[in-house]
Amino acid sequence: MALPPIFDRLRLPVIGSPLFIVSGPELVIAQCKAGVVGSFPALNARPQALLDEWLHQITEELAAWDRDNPDRPSAPYAVNQIVHKSNDRLEADIATCAKWKVPITITSLGAREELNQAVHSWGGITLHDVIDDRFARKAVEKGADGLIPVAAGAGGHAGVQSPFALVQEIREWFDGPIALSGAIGHGRSVLAAQACGADLAYIGSAFIATEEANADQGYKNGIVEGRAADIVYSNLFTGVHGNYLRGSIVASGMDPDNLPEGDLKTMNFGSGGNTKVKAWKDIWGSGQGISPVTAVRPVADFVAQLEAQYLAARRELEAKVRL
Repeated sequence: MALPPIFDRLRLPVIGSPLFIVSGPELVIAQCKAGVVGSFPALNARPQALLDEWLHQITEELAAWDRDNPDRPSAPYAVNQIVHKSNDRLEADIATCAKWKVPITITSLGAREELNQAVHSWGGITLHDVIDDRFARKAVEKGADGLIPVAAGAGGHAGVQSPFALVQEIREWFDGPIALSGAIGHGRSVLAAQACGADLAYIGSAFIATEEANADQGYKNGIVEGRAADIVYSNLFTGVHGNYLRGSIVASGMDPDNLPEGDLKTMNFGSGGNTKVKAWKDIWGSGQGISPVTAVRPVADFVAQLEAQYLAARRELEAKVRL
């Protein structure tokens, strides 16, 4: 199945994943101008009224870019909605997104049929992130247009299944859009995502180490200096298992090798309700695919590098196939 026309303007088959606290208008606009989907969690805009201002800014700046660069139009943007019952501003956020006709909505931690219908009513599409085939089926049954399989090694709330196994199981019955998440930080990995059955790569951690990201400099440096071995998988901080930078856990006075279990009942997204430290603010999320990130740079430079790597990997693969 071909991708929806909304993705026709992509320079690369990449979605920049929504990063709590880190993703704001500056990062999203830079990603879209560079030719990849930019996204942010609605909850990043605080108070809720700020969401309207952000969407106005993104819409206006991308429209101006498109007028000035008809040969390089911007990619679409996405807003992430947390569907979990702890999100008491979901309805207000959906109403604001309806006002601006947000092109792509990414839903997390719950699938709701009425939300998908609302997005479709203004002409948008929905992508739902899932950690296994069972949740994928539920999301599609409730009207999601596409899926984001969050495989082992992804930053933030992540699953434990191999991307090969996860995408294969979903592709056995689903022919819609798939954006694979999990340790993707190099153009070669973008190509690999497509080779295993996905349409798009879903990249988060690498964008933290960009100039436009709203992240502490120590966080950005941690991404640059980090390797796969520096990632710790724990459910302590939000009640849901996720991947975090070891150094931030140590800096918060905890032993990353001896963390207690978290409790879903005390989940409080964005506040780290299970501990005195705050998830995302004090405990920094990161996926395992950060070793290719060697410097903090502008988004445009990172995407250009990603494109060069992707094209080189594709040429290399085509040469191997011809042998």
